[in-house]
Amino acid sequence: MKTKFLLSITIIFFACMNQSKTPPDASIKPFELMMHNDTRIDNYYWMRLTDEQKNAKTYDSQTQDVVDYIDDENNYTQSNLSHTKKLQKTLYNEMVSRIKKDDESVPYYKNGYYYYSRFEEKKEYRIHCRKKGSLEAKEEIILNENELAEGYDYFAIGGRSISPDNKWLAYGVDTLSRRIYEVHFKNLETGKILNKTISNSTGSVAWANDNQTVFYTSKNETTLLGEKIWRHKVGDDSPDKMIYHEEDETYYNGVYRSKSGKFIIIYHSSTLISDYQILDASNPNGKFRRFTPRDFDHEYSIDHYNDKFYIITNWKAKNNRLMETPDNKTSISNWKEVIAHRQNVHLIGMEIFNKHLVLSERKNGLRELRIIHQDTGKDEYINFDEEAYASWISVNEEFDTNILRYTYSSLVTPYSTFDYNMETRALDLKKQEEVVGGYDQKKYTTKRMYATARDGKIIPISIVYRIDKKEKQTQNLLLYAYGAYGNTIDPYFSSTRLSLLDRGFIYAIAHVRGGQIYGRPSYDDGKMLNKKNTFYDFIDAGKYLIEEQYTDSEKLFAQGGSAGGLLIGAILNLEPSIWKGAIAAVPFVDAVTTMADPSIPLTSGEWDEWGDPRIKKYYDYMLSYSPYDQIKNINYPNILVTSGFFDSQVQYWEPLKYVAKLRDYWQGKNKLYLHMNMDAGHGGKSGRFRRYKEYALQYAFLLDLGGVKK
Repeated sequence: MKTKFLLSITIIFFACMNQSKTPPDASIKPFELMMHNDTRIDNYYWMRLTDEQKNAKTYDSQTQDVVDYIDDENNYTQSNLSHTKKLQKTLYNEMVSRIKKDDESVPYYKNGYYYYSRFEEKKEYRIHCRKKGSLEAKEEIILNENELAEGYDYFAIGGRSISPDNKWLAYGVDTLSRRIYEVHFKNLETGKILNKTISNSTGSVAWANDNQTVFYTSKNETTLLGEKIWRHKVGDDSPDKMIYHEEDETYYNGVYRSKSGKFIIIYHSSTLISDYQILDASNPNGKFRRFTPRDFDHEYSIDHYNDKFYIITNWKAKNNRLMETPDNKTSISNWKEVIAHRQNVHLIGMEIFNKHLVLSERKNGLRELRIIHQDTGKDEYINFDEEAYASWISVNEEFDTNILRYTYSSLVTPYSTFDYNMETRALDLKKQEEVVGGYDQKKYTTKRMYATARDGKIIPISIVYRIDKKEKQTQNLLLYAYGAYGNTIDPYFSSTRLSLLDRGFIYAIAHVRGGQIYGRPSYDDGKMLNKKNTFYDFIDAGKYLIEEQYTDSEKLFAQGGSAGGLLIGAILNLEPSIWKGAIAAVPFVDAVTTMADPSIPLTSGEWDEWGDPRIKKYYDYMLSYSPYDQIKNINYPNILVTSGFFDSQVQYWEPLKYVAKLRDYWQGKNKLYLHMNMDAGHGGKSGRFRRYKEYALQYAFLLDLGGVKK
């Protein structure tokens, strides 16, 4: 009997091992999708679950089938990559070892206090602190995320804000990774946290000057778009009053307090239109008034200073111009130009001080910081010496100061926070991100290269590699891009990336259209009916790197996430043969089906980005590149797809369906893997260290394919 029992166990064990080594086979349940007299059959539409199904204590049969299939895919990935377990552990330990365990942010001054956050060794989350009047004063811990996170698989804080009298802290908590926050209120004098909270919010509030009234945004529970603005009295049990309800489902909405403290500002934002309402913060029961009518496609932002507003606007200015208007006469007819539109300079943002105006601009594809002296009108740019870099205006809460705080980084320069004296031009390095264990910047080099797209446009490419690992012949190269929403991926430092560079990988960013590397025209040329330019740019950048003999088709890898995951899905359908492998992270791959369904979270706010497939010309164009719809019987490269079960930005079923359908068409011996995180969303696991296990998995996938085993 004992022999038979052991034999049975052995058979079961090897059967399980064999099963996990065999690609999962998802059930086919044809579902008909009809639009514009065109019928598409989606065999995996059944994988779509509601939030109620996912969160139910007991799964129904459909949910169980979906979860079982996800488990099969996850087990298949783990089994087939089991030979990289040691490498994954090594990579994880490397990545975590470079992080300073007891790190602290640079303090900033606001309303009588210095604020900062710090980490304690072995703790996953931040501790938020302040000191009154001086950095030598006693530390006051205002929020310890580690205590609040106990018992949760996922935990995130959003929208911390202090009342004008410094007595109250409002903060949002998300324990599901759906970016739906519950707002709590803590009395900083007594330490007591009120029982009454605000649920279903964006997480942030705007304090009125009475230190009791806050304004906040609630979300549509189906679309997850912020749609209603409410007024809430802290400590008052009476119902909150709805101030505004946005009926247009293409808008994102929210509310904030101006830096000057004089106004509460409601914003409404779609892809092509900005709109604001303002209220005197000292009159919280008053009525909001429109900044200027919402009557044409117009994107702009506002900042208040003294008795006027500064406005960055694209009105008759594709790359934006700067204007101003009295704060009691804000209609567009009263606006006066301060800085005119420039064809080759993109005005991105600004920071206002008592005697200075700081502009963030993009010239020649690089971010610049421009200082304008209010009294004389003279200006200058801060000098940056590297060939490819990024600079950002940092936290600047004070008006009456000559000090600008900004952040600088490049592919070889760790994040550095500077205080710049705008009068004397003296520069004070407050902090540079420490790479524990040592980092010799001289061992690495970065440069900006330029490929030519098939239509003649220029594609900048930022690359970095370790000098002593640079080979005369081709070598492993990872090419990354995003290419959507006008978001430009600047060349920034990553200590995690060193694990690739130190093993002989070159890392490159393709600054493709869809971002704004050369201003608004770059964005317009990579969206809507021009979207394919994004994909062609990435492919042409890859071919350029091959032509320049940095890499070849046996050593070239591609990576992108979210909208960049759509990019990866598209280029693999268009040009599968030039890539050795690809990582599609939380990829938006079922473009037509998702964008045709306003009930899917965030869909309605993005029709001006991708097109509305309910209109035939957009349907036809989107269908021609939608990664899920364009899967073919071809030899795809090795692919790793990652996702999160509770993703609020790209619903988990898109990458899940994508992998299932790819398996139906898969040719050749290359591998297809899915890693679905079952307790996280769009950004992966929460916490300071846990997320690096997923980085280690991705890097091990790349290194293994690149022939690097340790």
